[in-house]
Amino acid sequence: MNKLYVDSFVEEKIKRGIQLLDGRDFHQLDFDNQLVAIYNHSHQFLGTAYLSRQNKGVGWFLGSRKMELTVAYFVNLFTEAKKQRQHFENSNLTTAYRLFNQDGDNFGGVTIDYYADYAVFSWYNRFVYQHRDIIIDAFQKVYPAIKGGYEKIRFKGLSYDSAHVYGQEAPSSVTILENGVKYNVFMNDGLMTGIFLDQHDVRDALITELSLGKRVLNMFSYTAAFSVAAAMGGATETTSVDLAKRSRVLSQAHFEANGFDLSNHHFVVMDVFEYFKYAKRKQLTFDLIILDPPSFARNKKQTFSVAKDYHRLISQALDILSDKGTIIASTNAANLTVAQFKKQLEKGFASVNHSYVRLQQLPSDFTVNQADVTSDYLKVFTIRVRK
Repeated sequence: MNKLYVDSFVEEKIKRGIQLLDGRDFHQLDFDNQLVAIYNHSHQFLGTAYLSRQNKGVGWFLGSRKMELTVAYFVNLFTEAKKQRQHFENSNLTTAYRLFNQDGDNFGGVTIDYYADYAVFSWYNRFVYQHRDIIIDAFQKVYPAIKGGYEKIRFKGLSYDSAHVYGQEAPSSVTILENGVKYNVFMNDGLMTGIFLDQHDVRDALITELSLGKRVLNMFSYTAAFSVAAAMGGATETTSVDLAKRSRVLSQAHFEANGFDLSNHHFVVMDVFEYFKYAKRKQLTFDLIILDPPSFARNKKQTFSVAKDYHRLISQALDILSDKGTIIASTNAANLTVAQFKKQLEKGFASVNHSYVRLQQLPSDFTVNQADVTSDYLKVFTIRVRK
């Protein structure tokens, strides 16, 4: 095993509990895709890490002892992660949730999600991908009842992004439950599955308290899971807006799975900023507006960055929000702190009277590394507005 010597700054981060090795802290690395022993410049052993470049970081610290990545090692990790999710496993109302969440479960670079009898493994770098047979073997020992598994390739360099990896193959569409609501998901159709599981708690709030009697606008709607939850919570009308043409068919399938008449539920294929102009021109108003954009997006006319442009969403949403309306403002940008996100929101609200009802972050199945603020990437504010 190669030795990697780190400076006092990196040593302090490791001792604080941060597992991600930030590329900005390493000027030159002579090796990649391997386990390394970490030492400080006083030649004191700090622990074991692996190096492998991915979208964030150049590797992950694994622990303060020497270790080998055996089946038994991963069995212990998965067994501990399973204990923390017993209430999900015992639930009759939710059959889709995260089983393993990177550094929140003490091994960065891989996530595993459960979708009603099937597991989906996401590999974020080549190192974990090269160890996937060991990881899947250990997983099957801890979860023998799961019928089959799929993988998602979330790093560059391979010729495919999704594949079946073991057991029974799933049908083209699988029905899952979340908080008693049905959603149609797909295991092997690109990187997406049809629902973002990290928004469990937000959808639950839409069902239980936020939607009754409301006209709801869901921007960047993808498959309109927020809209379905709002409808289940008693919304009188929902409008789901997304630029992807395929979103309409996938969204309608969610509504139909729950037996909703589509006459009061509308699906619009349009750029959200164009829709803001359209709705204002038509004098449409909404009682609840949901804003959940990608961290970065580009179309033919413009680019959008949460860190720089979120305020534009807020200011334009205010033009079509009814008096005493509510905005749900969400982002999954890990590079944006809660304070930085709130600053963007304040810029959008300007002098408009508003109050923050709550901040929701990752649900309990998305375990986080408490030592690393970027691990808890999701930030969702519910905001009451009085114009």
